[in-house]
Amino acid sequence: MSTPRDWAELARVSALFSVPGDVPAEAAASGARPGARTALATGASLCRYEAGTALNDWADRDEDDVERPHRPLPSGRIAPARALTAAAGLTVARVGLALAAGRPAALAATALAGTVWAYDLHLRQTPAGPAAMAAARGLDLLLGPVAGAGPRADVGSPARAARRALAPAAVLGAHTSVLTVVSRNETRGGSTGAPLAGLGTTAPLGTLTGCGRRPVQGPQVYARAALTGAYVATATVPYLHPALTPSSLPQKAVNGGICAMIPLQAALAARSGALACAALLTGLVPVARRLARKVSLT
Repeated sequence: MSTPRDWAELARVSALFSVPGDVPAEAAASGARPGARTALATGASLCRYEAGTALNDWADRDEDDVERPHRPLPSGRIAPARALTAAAGLTVARVGLALAAGRPAALAATALAGTVWAYDLHLRQTPAGPAAMAAARGLDLLLGPVAGAGPRADVGSPARAARRALAPAAVLGAHTSVLTVVSRNETRGGSTGAPLAGLGTTAPLGTLTGCGRRPVQGPQVYARAALTGAYVATATVPYLHPALTPSSLPQKAVNGGICAMIPLQAALAARSGALACAALLTGLVPVARRLARKVSLT
């Protein structure tokens, strides 16, 4: 019989803390005002992640039989059919929550659901896999602007809000794309190219994040710089060992890339002047690290 810990492992609950910052950070970047719709979009984002992890393990069950037999499905702790049912149910819940946040959010959520299922069922082992993951993260991020804009007399307002958030979405999408490439050798090792690409990408992404859209002074400057530095350090340090040692497994680099999403989201929020949001997101870091000691991030 499956236990709550089994489902927590399937859902990667320790990595779940890298998700809640997507929506509020992008809402702040677009200038949209957070509210009930933003909360609904955040719930939809969490459902998206959980559906993706369950579907990913279902699709990878034969490979995990060989490479990661301790995972919930190959070990028999969770039946594959139950994991697939959970993925489908969470996908429906995601679209339902997004629909409650408004039609534009529902459209983005539906497009994202298709992208996630296409990635897990087919694209993940193809050259298009990293781009598909980046697109999925980008669509998830755009839920914040379109939900925060809400229904207004000017029907173009959600679209304009999304356009204003495209640059931050591109930053997180690029980070996700590189992380996806690195994760392909997570259980095999033998490649320095992907970790080197991670090192070469993180610094420019940090620079883009640290550069504000307009001159600012005071706490925003220091918060943005500190959080950008935290992102770069969290992401790059774990890349060093697999980049220099071809025989090593890049699992720590993958874990570092996942954890780095939290300070990156916080830095993007600070870049937009949402210091309260940045502070709340920063508070998730120690919680995520503590939980990662009990439940694997990958």
